[in-house]
Amino acid sequence: MKYAIVFTFLGVIASVFSCGQREQEPLNVLFILVDDLGYADLGFMGSSYYETPNLDKLSEDSWIFTHGYSGSRVCSPARATIMTGQFTARHGITDWIGAKEGEEWRDQNRFDPMLPAYYRHGLDSAHTTLAEAFKAKGFRTFYAGKWHLGDEGSYPEDHGFDRNVGGWEKGSPMGGFFSPYQNPKITDGPPGENLTTRLASEVAAFMKEEGDSPFFAMLSFYAVHAPIQTTEEKWAKYREKAHKMGIAEKGFEMGEKLPFRIVQDNPVYAGLVETMDDAVGIVVDQLKALGLYERTIIVFTSDNGGVVAGDAFATSNLLVKGGKGQHWEGGFRVPYLIRVPHLKPTERISYPVTGADFFPTLLDLAGLPLLPMQHMDGVSLKPLMEGYELPDRALVWHYPHYGNQGGVPSSVIRKGPWKLIHHWESNKQSLYFLPDDPWEEEDVALAHNDIRVMLQTELSHYLEQTNASLPEPDPLFDEEKYNNRLADMRDRVLPNLEKQRLDFLDPNWQPNPDWWGSQPLTLD
Repeated sequence: MKYAIVFTFLGVIASVFSCGQREQEPLNVLFILVDDLGYADLGFMGSSYYETPNLDKLSEDSWIFTHGYSGSRVCSPARATIMTGQFTARHGITDWIGAKEGEEWRDQNRFDPMLPAYYRHGLDSAHTTLAEAFKAKGFRTFYAGKWHLGDEGSYPEDHGFDRNVGGWEKGSPMGGFFSPYQNPKITDGPPGENLTTRLASEVAAFMKEEGDSPFFAMLSFYAVHAPIQTTEEKWAKYREKAHKMGIAEKGFEMGEKLPFRIVQDNPVYAGLVETMDDAVGIVVDQLKALGLYERTIIVFTSDNGGVVAGDAFATSNLLVKGGKGQHWEGGFRVPYLIRVPHLKPTERISYPVTGADFFPTLLDLAGLPLLPMQHMDGVSLKPLMEGYELPDRALVWHYPHYGNQGGVPSSVIRKGPWKLIHHWESNKQSLYFLPDDPWEEEDVALAHNDIRVMLQTELSHYLEQTNASLPEPDPLFDEEKYNNRLADMRDRVLPNLEKQRLDFLDPNWQPNPDWWGSQPLTLD
């Protein structure tokens, strides 16, 4: 009897230990990053034109952060923020790598009043990246797709990824979205193979190879960056849908520097978005087929806001002002969701979060120790998903540059409901109360001067603390040439965009005999 009691007791202990082991089984991480995807470019985020059934389904099982922000209004800085957990002024990559800086900006013939600041041209090896943090704890790491964080010597494999397919210094798909890819980091598929689908298939194959080994995988699409391209089938589908929904009389308005799109009715871009969604379905289905779905954290986000001006003038962000490259909400408000197997969503979260928060959040969710000296500007969002609150904190975006999408040198700070924009050209500030003014139409800086002073002081202190690089006035600024360029945007480019918009919706339109050689309208 005594021995029976002992064995029973040992059995209970073994059972408890076994359950504990199962509960502590490492969670995998799949991080899906889209290039230039807008805040309202998905069904679950408000689009009635683009169709994204796979992401809509994933969103039902994920925490949706309605005030999710990228780390920057353009790509390289935002990607560096994800990898380091730091805001742009701190890690030093403040513009897309390859952009002109200083006096070289004059070569662009933009005739702007300031010379953009200098910036770091590669991810500093002194950082412990998000991938390195997971790799140090025994995770297999894999990267597929766009990198754009430095040239040879600063590729994904130099910053913690065991394998890299497709990641190098270029920020756009040099061969377009169909093979041959003109990318030394990925072998060409059969002529016409789709790049977006190929990258998803590479990640799916990696997950299958890993079996039970914990992994951290990044699927970093080149989509939906220009050149916007799709198949003839998808173009026809969305052309017909646009006509059924009704073609708006005009699709563009003149912005501060460039025309900007005000409607979602681009059938070529819509097909590109749907292909991206199809690719998300490939990797999610693979997780389920392998029995890994309930053991995998999934992140889905974009590196910056949707392109309403410049590049391919592809989309409208609908619910927020502006787009990629601009300091309005549309420049860096993005889809932002996190799926955690053991933390089921109860509501959408409106607390403002940023790309810097992914680093500590993923470590925390995976049960790994945080690295506060690395992810200095990010916070773990796990408490929010567990029903707790986090205090208001300052989010900072520093962009001392001019952008291809009409952006101007400015720095932005958001704290609680307030957003302040410091305009470097004038050295003045604008202030917005976002809950009442999501379109940022009413500058309340004069009415709330105390708030303006407080936020400007906090912003200035942060920029000084991080030794942020700043723009300088251009002594050769020619106001006449500047105004002539603005007139050309209004009188020539804007009508051409309207014509191109209607061409895309014409059943007889053809980009060229091969279809996938389509190109966006260029400004010059």
